Parts: sequence; C-alpha cells; structure tokens
Amino acid sequence: MDDPIAATRRWLERAVIGLNLCPFAKAVYAKQQVRFVLSDASTPEALLEQLAEELLLLRDTPAEEIDTTLIVHPDVLQDFLDYNDFLDNADAAVEALDLEGVLQVASFHPAYQFAGTAPDDIGNYSNRSPYPTLHLLREDSVGRAVEAFPDADSIVDRNVETLDRLGVEGWRKLFADSAPESA
Repeated sequence: MDDPIAATRRWLERAVIGLNLCPFAKAVYAKQQVRFVLSDASTPEALLEQLAEELLLLRDTPAEEIDTTLIVHPDVLQDFLDYNDFLDNADAAVEALDLEGVLQVASFHPAYQFAGTAPDDIGNYSNRSPYPTLHLLREDSVGRAVEAFPDADSIVDRNVETLDRLGVEGWRKLFADSAPESA
C-alpha cells in the first residue's frame, strides 16, 4: 500500500499547487507550515476525538509554525456519503470547542461529489484527494489570503475551467507514476 502521507503530498504538489487549484496553498507549503497527520482511527468516533485534539493543537500553535493541518484518515469513512454525513460532526466539534470564526474544516475525499453533479463530473476532482482528508484552516489566514487574491470569487470557476481542459485522462496522468490514483 502506498504511504498515505506521501500520496497526499504528491496530490498537494501536483494537483492543488501544480494546477493552482488553491492559490493560497503554495506559500504555506513552501514555508513548511502544513501539518500532515496520518490518523489511525478506524471509527468515526475515534476520528472525531482526533479532530478535536488537532483543532486545539492548531489553535494553540502560532501560525508561523503550523498554519494549516491535513488529517489523512485512510481507515475510516471510505464511503463518501458516510464521510459527508460526518462533516456535520466536524462542524459541531468546531462549535463545541468555541472555535467558530477561528478555525474551519474543509473536506477532501477520493469520491468527492458536489451536490447536483454526476459522479464523473470533472469539477468534483477539485476536492478529490488520494485518501479521505480533513483540512483544518485558520479563519484569519483564509481572510488574509482572500484579501490578497484579486477576485477570489473566481477561483471555483477557474478551477472548473482548468479541470475541463485537463479532463479525467489528464488528471490520471498527473499521478501516472504513483498509486493509488485519486480518481
């Protein structure tokens, strides 16, 4: 089995940064401010507990050390619908820890599917990662990044255009020398 953290780094480098799907990712990655956590959770409850621990760690660590955290959890929530349902629990954890407006949780999954799209819609690939992944973000960092990026609202449309040009085959070629593919 491929190392989930190595696969996630490849995805981040080749897709998220390489295709510029998130124009804010390159700077924090280059400054080594991205924390990668390989979760050994095998139940949603264990993952939720780990998520709470990581939220508190991110809250208590200066952004210069850790600006964002990726929790890669290969052994739980493989089914996208179960994963999607779990996100309500993730948001509830943020609220329970009194971190609303401070931290947020973004979501990535190998079978990610936006509401109202077909499973094979190329636009879904903007949120497709090699393994289920919870992305913990600082609200103030997101705010600064959006302020610094001209027309941040255009990112989603630009990503769809990029992915349309690339196509599923082009996406697969990004990861041709690695497995598993995030397709």
